Amino acid sequence: MCLGIPGQIIEITDVKQKLAVVNIGGVTRQINIACIVDKQHPAESCIGDWVLVHVGFAMNRINEQEAAETLQLLQEIVTLGVRS
Repeated sequence: MCLGIPGQIIEITDVKQKLAVVNIGGVTRQINIACIVDKQHPAESCIGDWVLVHVGFAMNRINEQEAAETLQLLQEIVTLGVRS
């Protein structure tokens, strides 16, 4: 089973290599966006996009509501784990 974590692309660091910086809950990481770019949606237009990140790759785009719901669920899981 794979788990994608929602994050928002805040910077494109290398268009040729398809690298970007994503903000995941206040933590920034460099990721590869090759899986989500194409002629209709080039790398330069990805800033602000919400994506699911898995092992350093943006796997697909999601909308802001989906991102918020997923982040809330993940926070609830963490909170439940701390209580146990």
